[in-house]
Amino acid sequence: MERLIRLRETLDSHDLDGILIGSSANRRYLSGFTGSDGWLIVTKQKACLAVDFRYVEQAKKESVDFESIYIKGDISRWLPELVKDLAIKRLGIEADHVSVATYQSICNIPTGTENQLQIIPVKSIVESLRMTKDSSELEFIKKAAEIADAAMLFVSSHLRAGITEKQLSWELECFMRQDGSEAMPFEIIVASGPNAALPHAQPSDKLIVAGEPVTIDLGARYNGYCSDMTRTFIIGKPDSQFDKIYNIVLAAQTTGLSVIESGMVAREADRLIRGMIDKAGYGERFGHGLGHGVGLEVHEPPRLGLQSDEILVDNMVFTVEPGIYLPGWGGVRIEDTVTLENGKLVRLTHSSKEPLIQGG
Repeated sequence: MERLIRLRETLDSHDLDGILIGSSANRRYLSGFTGSDGWLIVTKQKACLAVDFRYVEQAKKESVDFESIYIKGDISRWLPELVKDLAIKRLGIEADHVSVATYQSICNIPTGTENQLQIIPVKSIVESLRMTKDSSELEFIKKAAEIADAAMLFVSSHLRAGITEKQLSWELECFMRQDGSEAMPFEIIVASGPNAALPHAQPSDKLIVAGEPVTIDLGARYNGYCSDMTRTFIIGKPDSQFDKIYNIVLAAQTTGLSVIESGMVAREADRLIRGMIDKAGYGERFGHGLGHGVGLEVHEPPRLGLQSDEILVDNMVFTVEPGIYLPGWGGVRIEDTVTLENGKLVRLTHSSKEPLIQGG
C-alpha cells in the first residue's frame, strides 16, 4: 500500500487522472503480481490489475491491494469501458514500455463523451520510486548476492584449462540454481583471452587456456531481486601485461568503493574513477558507464555514467564496475553490487579479488 500511496502522489505532480502500467518489473513492484502478462490501471481512488484467463486466480492471490479484472482480446476491446468507469480524462502511459501498435490502439480509444481521452506519455515514474529500496528489498538482494558469492567461490575450484566457456557457464548456472537462485537475471558471461575484450561477450566453444585473462560476470535472482558481480582470473603465472591492466582496474574499483557516498551526483562518481583509468593511458578502452542500478531488473536506475544527473542517496543499490578492454588480448573488469547506508557505500558482494588460479 505504501508504494501505491507514493505513486498516487506522482499522479498529482504530473496532472494525471490515472496511469497504465505494462512493464513487468513495475507491475510486480506495485502489485506483487509475478505473471508474465497484464496491466495495472491506477487512479487516485482505485487500483486495478487486468489479466486474461491464465492469470485470474494468480492475480487474486498475489495482488490483494488491487481489484482483479478479467479481460479478453486486444487492449482496444477492454480499456475504453474501464477508462469510462474510472472517469479518466488524462491517462499516463509508460513511454519506454509501450509498443507503437499498442500506443496507436490506445490513442484511438473513444471515451463516449465529448471530451476526448488525453494520452500522456511519461517516463520513469515508477522507476524513480524503485531506485530506493525498502528493508525487504534489501534483504532479497543480499540473499541474491550471497548466492553469487558462493558461485564465484565455486569458480576458484572449477576454473581450469581445457574446459570451454560454455561448459563453465553451465556449471555455474547449475550451481546457483541448486543453491536457491531463480532463473538467471542475465546470461552468465565467461569470456577468455581475446573474447574478454568484449564487455558483453557470450560464452562460446572456445577452450580456456592458461595465461589468458578469464572474465566471469554472473548474478543470481532471489524472490525476483537480482545481484551482479564480475571477477577476472588467470590460470597459472600472469604476464606483465595482465598484472599491469589488472592492478589499474583494481585500484580504480577500490577507489570507487571508498569515495562514493550519499549526495554525490552519479556522473561525478563516474568521472572520478574514469579519470584514474584515463590517467593510466587507457581511457579509450573503458567505454561503458561505471555502474547501474540493481533490483527487480539487473539494469535499472540509477545509472552511473557521464550523462547521469541522478543524486545517489541511502538505500540505492547499484554496481561499481570499471574495466579495460584491449582487442586481440582480452580485458579486465571487476564489479560489485553495493548499497548506500548512513551515507557510506557498503558492499553486498564480497568475493575475493585474487585473480590467480593455480595449476591449469
